Amino acid sequence: MELLLQTFLNGVLMAGVYALVATGLALSLGVVGIVNFAHGEFLMLGAYLSYLLFAFCGVDPLLSLGLAFLAAFLVGGLTYRGLIRPVLRAPELNQMLLTFGLSVFLQNLALLLFGADTRVVAPPYQAATLALGPFFLGAVPLGAFLLSLALLLALHAFLTRAPLGLAMRAVAQNRLASGLLGIEAEGVYLLTFGLSAALAGVAGVMLSVMLYASPTVGFLFTLKSFAIVALAGLGNLKGVLPAALVLALAEALVSTYVPGGGGLVEAVFFLVLFLALVGRAWRGA
Repeated sequence: MELLLQTFLNGVLMAGVYALVATGLALSLGVVGIVNFAHGEFLMLGAYLSYLLFAFCGVDPLLSLGLAFLAAFLVGGLTYRGLIRPVLRAPELNQMLLTFGLSVFLQNLALLLFGADTRVVAPPYQAATLALGPFFLGAVPLGAFLLSLALLLALHAFLTRAPLGLAMRAVAQNRLASGLLGIEAEGVYLLTFGLSAALAGVAGVMLSVMLYASPTVGFLFTLKSFAIVALAGLGNLKGVLPAALVLALAEALVSTYVPGGGGLVEAVFFLVLFLALVGRAWRGA
């Protein structure tokens, strides 16, 4: 029983980071209306930025969080202006091919700059644990979960109270009507895409300590985010956290209880995505 509860706790802590990344993807999909296959590469940017600052300047990852947010926001905004904006009215296949091509380009660029080896940020507290009765919580996963939860709550407050957040919701619900009300959709799209990238960048800093930085780490989390968004419902931000919890718990249970589960855990999101799509097909029939 203790092993099951420990596995459950590990899954819950990982769900926070999953939800943070998937929320960014859901934002760009729900507001801008584009399927961004390069979303994970903003996460990779945050991970490598954290590694470079730590390795060469000795900057603690906690201090890298704000820099990663700003850097990813800027890169996301430039990506929207230079690449996404020209194809907004193009067929969806063109949009998907563009973002997929951007993902491949950025992965190979990182491969050329940093090589294929994984890089880990190892601050003094990386292996620290907190005892909770018979259970143990990693200090870094717990901190990442709490920070992710705080960012998600701040995003919810922004979307429900701030004028810009309300404008984003209005554009997501009805682009034509929001334009008639005087909401400038172009600025909303730019803000949304930058914010989407910034959330992924912050998650990348966390993952550079929890896991690693590598040219392909972003693509893996893009796929997991798609599974979460499909399970939550396209553009449904409220369902992202419960869906992330389902995926993270499924991975934790497979890793712990399935023989050889450590090698199978990265394929769990395929099953989650398949079941989500089949369930939606049945409900729509």
